[in-house]
Amino acid sequence: MSQSKSIIYLIPSLLDDEAIETIPPYIIDAVKDCHIFFVENERTTRRYLKKIWKEIVIDDFQWRVIDKHQEAVFKTMIREGKNIGIISEAGCPGIADPGQDLIAIAQEMNAEVKPLVGPDSIILALMASGMNGQHFSFAGYLPIDEQERSKAIKELEAESQKVRCTQIFIETPYRNNRLVETLLKKCKPTTKLCIAVDLTGKNEWIKTKTVAEWSKQEKIDIHKRPAIFLLLAE
Repeated sequence: MSQSKSIIYLIPSLLDDEAIETIPPYIIDAVKDCHIFFVENERTTRRYLKKIWKEIVIDDFQWRVIDKHQEAVFKTMIREGKNIGIISEAGCPGIADPGQDLIAIAQEMNAEVKPLVGPDSIILALMASGMNGQHFSFAGYLPIDEQERSKAIKELEAESQKVRCTQIFIETPYRNNRLVETLLKKCKPTTKLCIAVDLTGKNEWIKTKTVAEWSKQEKIDIHKRPAIFLLLAE
């Protein structure tokens, strides 16, 4: 009898702990079909799965935290034909997420990789921004150093203007306000800036304005709130 082929399920997780309705019902079927999960945080992932599938028996599954030391285990599970779930801490695995290294291994080993639909902050913010959805780039986190950060912002703005590209980036929530201050100080008045906060949550808001328009309103306070930023230079 031939050995069954491993399936790698890329399982989306919540952006907001209360927004359970953003997870499609078929995700539970994928969870049930897994033998082992590779996750960013075991405790929060167990709590998440318990929310969407109350009857889950946690001990029926194996659990591994995603890091370089688990790659050998991951390869072994694929060779044994085990079905594997990869779950990131928020949103979709493989997008701004350490799970991409395991997914690359799965592709190299010719395993079946199944991406599943769920909330993703990058796509949701881009959809709602009104900016260029035909040509966009995700820059991840900008440099922490103020001088390097200012330089990076100017480079992103220049590239955006040159090729009409939407630039998308994120920040650690406790540094959000400082990033906004730098953007308003360094970007051209006509450059469009979208700020998307608490996506899928009760306090979600997504606004696109020019830098000049943002500068005229009261100080923006998004300290310690999950946010994503998009920039499009005119």
